[in-house]
Amino acid sequence: MKKYLLSLAVVSLFYTESGACAWSDPDYEYFNLFTQSIIKDKSYLPFLHSYSTRFYTDFKPSMVPDENIESWKRYFNNQLNYAQTEYLVNKMSINDLNALKKGSPTNQLLITLGPGFYPKYREGIDYLIEAKYLEPYMKINYIESADSFYYREPGTGKNATNLDYNKTIAALTSLYNAAKNPEIKQRYGYQLVRFNHYTRNYDAAIKAFKTYVEPLRLKDAPYIMALDQLAGAQRGLGMNSEANWNFFQVFRDSKSRKESAFVSMKLSDTASFNNILKRASTDEDKNMAYFLLGYEDFNNPIPVMEKMFEINPDSEILKVMAVRSINELERSYLPIYYYTDNNGTVTEKTNAGNNKEKSITETTKPEKEELSFWQKIVRFFKNLFGSKKDKSSTDGKADQNDDELLNNPDRIPVFTKNNYWYDDKTKDFLDDLEKFTSKTKEKSKDEYWQIADAYLKFLKKDYKASTEILENIKTSNPEYLEEIKRMKVLNDIVSQPKIDADYEDHLMKDYSEYFAEKPEVKKDSTETDEYNYYGEVPSTADFLKDVLANRYFLQGEDGKSFLMNNKLSDLQYSPNSSLVKSVEDFYRKPNKTQFEQQIIAKNIDEVGNIDAFFAVIYGDRAMRQADFEKAKSFYTKAQNFSGIPRTEWNYEEKKITPMKYQPGAYDGFSNISDLVFGHNVWVSYQSSPEESMKREDYSAFPFIKPTMNKLELADALIRLKKIGTGKDEKSTTANQLIGNVLYNTSILGYYRQFFVMDLDNSNGGKYYFDTSERANPYKYYYKGFPDRIYIEPDNYDLAINYYKRALNASTNKEQKARILFQMASAEQGKYYQYEAKHPSTVDYSDPKWSEKSDAYQKQLDQIKNQKYRTYFALLRSQYSDTETAKNLLGSCTYFSYFMK
Repeated sequence: MKKYLLSLAVVSLFYTESGACAWSDPDYEYFNLFTQSIIKDKSYLPFLHSYSTRFYTDFKPSMVPDENIESWKRYFNNQLNYAQTEYLVNKMSINDLNALKKGSPTNQLLITLGPGFYPKYREGIDYLIEAKYLEPYMKINYIESADSFYYREPGTGKNATNLDYNKTIAALTSLYNAAKNPEIKQRYGYQLVRFNHYTRNYDAAIKAFKTYVEPLRLKDAPYIMALDQLAGAQRGLGMNSEANWNFFQVFRDSKSRKESAFVSMKLSDTASFNNILKRASTDEDKNMAYFLLGYEDFNNPIPVMEKMFEINPDSEILKVMAVRSINELERSYLPIYYYTDNNGTVTEKTNAGNNKEKSITETTKPEKEELSFWQKIVRFFKNLFGSKKDKSSTDGKADQNDDELLNNPDRIPVFTKNNYWYDDKTKDFLDDLEKFTSKTKEKSKDEYWQIADAYLKFLKKDYKASTEILENIKTSNPEYLEEIKRMKVLNDIVSQPKIDADYEDHLMKDYSEYFAEKPEVKKDSTETDEYNYYGEVPSTADFLKDVLANRYFLQGEDGKSFLMNNKLSDLQYSPNSSLVKSVEDFYRKPNKTQFEQQIIAKNIDEVGNIDAFFAVIYGDRAMRQADFEKAKSFYTKAQNFSGIPRTEWNYEEKKITPMKYQPGAYDGFSNISDLVFGHNVWVSYQSSPEESMKREDYSAFPFIKPTMNKLELADALIRLKKIGTGKDEKSTTANQLIGNVLYNTSILGYYRQFFVMDLDNSNGGKYYFDTSERANPYKYYYKGFPDRIYIEPDNYDLAINYYKRALNASTNKEQKARILFQMASAEQGKYYQYEAKHPSTVDYSDPKWSEKSDAYQKQLDQIKNQKYRTYFALLRSQYSDTETAKNLLGSCTYFSYFMK
């Protein structure tokens, strides 16, 4: 049980600190290339595919008109448009209507309608006055133990029981009898049913429906509303079968109440479904019933779709089932990110700098399965809860031009909110859905099925067949035409194996709308300015950028691949030398194509002096390689560096603006303390430099200034290197100081931020021991670059070699002890690198997990003591009596542990 609790805690951590975090929205995690909302009957929009909410909400409410408002609009002989009618019925105050009744309206809309409006529609206006009086009370009195499924209104706490029951019934009955217009009469009947329902007089509600609503034989909006209330009363009496049938009729006949009717239905077992199906007397009713069954149980909707097809291949709700299936497939085939292990092969760069392209399907089976930490978590939960096994590999060879984004057997399971698994079952489902769609398009007169068939062929990478279908579709439906246009673009770009200058010209000539920046669209009055926690919804343009970024990546044009999805300033987050060089080459490329100039180069954003920006990155890498002369040559070109390009919130301007560095603050180039030459007093990255670091004796080296920039630091190291070639005490200290700088600026050092384009040493991805053996961990393209850190690993032998020279030349035992401890610390870094490259392969669901993990840890400890404790052992055996060693015992926990 202990392991289970631990695993849940770890997953909780994952959800708060990774991309799949608590704020993650699965409906923002795919491209939505096939527009679900192109179905013609918009009343079914809530039942499109969604993971974020129970019902689909990505549409404007006006797309699904309320039949009650439409009914009122007809009652008023269309004198008001839909929006005006909705305002009059739902939003206008009772005081405004009473003023109209008195002949002195103050509301501008009522004034515009003129003095004859009330006399002409007296019954309707009087009803609205009564309805607005009742509305605040039209809620059921909340009793948690009995009816906790009812909605409890916060705020006023009013409910139907706050009204005098007998007086209210008498008033509504009198108004019903007095009304002449059958529709208005029925609306009073609806209020009688509703009031009895909400006061829990369920028998009276059923009687009111039979007495006041049913005899009028009207089946428009007021009848549907009353039927909904009748079903609620029947549910209150436990008449579930009758209630479900009436809720079903509301679902069938209403446009705007389908969601609430669906929630009210209790189609939770076979008997309920069969009862509705038995009562379904028309093909439409049967199709509706099958739809509800398929919607609730979406594991494999095709058998239900087959039944619906047999009833009516032109059914609109059959299209809803199909588009939900297509959406599910799209999420599986085209995620916005690809997560992979380190065993795949897409592009391999040879020593000569050439690129060898491989189809993603031509993977080499690794000799040993290496599982990442999160893969182990996934596997554990899959075993614990019986999830299906991942079968993401693909057999056989593929065309060299296969799209890497569409066929990716290298994907590994990712523990996200949705758990999409691209496996054999997914492929089978695609095949089955394609067969169904091909059959339906031959029977149905709706062009929708041809578009769907073309899209499924697109997912299967049969771009030629997909395009041929699209070319032959004849339609005047504007939504269909837009989808056809988009899909033609997709087929064209995705099927292109190589992107050259001619094709880039084609992109700008024919598809610039998908790549050019769009002006900001002004929101209409129905939209709000609520903060979007999830960012922009991925679009077709985003997908196409990913495809092009992948193509450039395979072509070895890493710089262009990077700039398709990232800004130049993003290089600060993972200053990979080879990638930086490729980006610089593109920046300096003469005669760029129009596409390169307008689409790619626009991401070369403001970083101050661009040449200085590149020079700092190159200089930093040279420093980490202890090539101080090379670093100095780059830093000489970086003296106009304006600081690492960061942003901050400007409270005065109320927007994000470039960060302004305070005087004396480290900015990525200037204001480096001479403590970088010192040594740790203790390991505490959060403490101030004076608390964590101690200066050495620099008196013999006046060129070490209290504060330096990187050019001055490189120059000081060059001088120390020259002095270090001697054999005297000064040369000993010079080599020790160089070793200190190299260690202090490594991942373990207090100043680890200095040569990785960072501003402070706070924890983050730059300071993890990477397990990748690849020079570049990206295998598809550079999307999400700032989130996936990779920096060339530290070479601790460089520091150790300088320390060795100092150790060999030193005659001071205390100094030797200090140097040995620094060497031991660097050696500890080498062990951490080894440990990161050799993670445990023990399956977390293994019954003997603890036993095997303990054994593996003992093996690691043995390796550590045999191979990575050389200088600790020497320090303990020969220098344990020094003051330096005694002081270290009090300040260094792991040294104290080792000395025992």
